[in-house]
Amino acid sequence: MVTQPNSPESVAAPGAPSPVPSLVNLRGLGGWTAADGRTVRPGLLYRSADFRPLTADDADDFAALGVRTVYDFRSAAEREASPDPTFDGASNVGLDVLADSSMAVPANLAEFFSDPELVAKAGEQLGGGRAVAAITSTYRDLVNLPSARSAYRDFFTGLAGGDGPALFHCTAGKDRTGWAAAALLTLLGVSRDDVLADYLLTNERLVPSLQPIFDTFAEAGGDPDLLLPVFGVREAFLAASFDEVADRHGSIEAYFADGLGIGPDVQAMLRGALLA
Repeated sequence: MVTQPNSPESVAAPGAPSPVPSLVNLRGLGGWTAADGRTVRPGLLYRSADFRPLTADDADDFAALGVRTVYDFRSAAEREASPDPTFDGASNVGLDVLADSSMAVPANLAEFFSDPELVAKAGEQLGGGRAVAAITSTYRDLVNLPSARSAYRDFFTGLAGGDGPALFHCTAGKDRTGWAAAALLTLLGVSRDDVLADYLLTNERLVPSLQPIFDTFAEAGGDPDLLLPVFGVREAFLAASFDEVADRHGSIEAYFADGLGIGPDVQAMLRGALLA
C-alpha cells in the first residue's frame, strides 16, 4: 500500500512552482485529472533535473518531500561527473536510458559550452536545423532503443510496487525525464493537452535559469539561439515520441505491454498506486 506524506497543499496543484527553490525544474506530477475523473495523487512522484544546483539552505525543503527512491536516467559518465547526493532514507537507482544511443550526452554541459574550441564545433553540429533534427531523433530513440525500454520498464515497475514517494531525473530534466512523465501521465489517463502543459513548463523554469550558459556560449563565439533546442523543449519533440508509439504499437497501453513488457495487471497497479 502506498503511503502518502503530508505535503504543502500548493505542491499538489498541477504545474505548481518547485517546492525546492534552487531546483527550479523540480515539480510534482500530482493534481492532474485523469479521463475517469480520478486525480494523480500529490506527494508521490516528482520529476527534476540533476541536483547540482541544490543549496544547503534548501536541503530541508527537499527532505520534507519524503522521497524514498531516486531514479537517475543519466549515463555512467554523467553520474560519475556529478553523483547524486546521498539522502537519508532514500535509495538511488541508476537507469541509463540512452546507453545504446550513438549520441553521447556531454557529462558537464556548462563546461562543454564554454570552451571556445568546442563552441566552434558545436556551432557546426547544431546549426542549420541539425540540433532540432538530432533531438527529434532522440525522442524516437526514447521509445525504441533497447536500453530505453529496459530502463523505463524498471522505472515503471518500481513505481507500481508503491514503495513510497519517488523522484526521477536526468541532467536537464527535460528529455529522458520528459518522456517518462509524459508516458506515465498518458497511461494514467491525463489528457494530451495537460501532458503537454507539464512538459512545456521546462521552458518557463529551466531555460531562464541557464542564462549564464547562454552568455558564456556567446562570449566564446557561439550563437546562443542554437542552444534553445538543447536546453529547452518543443511540442514537436514530444510529438515524435508519441508518433513512434503510434507507429510501432498503436496505443500507450500497447507500448507499455509490448514495448516495455508491462502488461495489463501491472498497468492497473500503476493506476491504483498513483490515482485517487
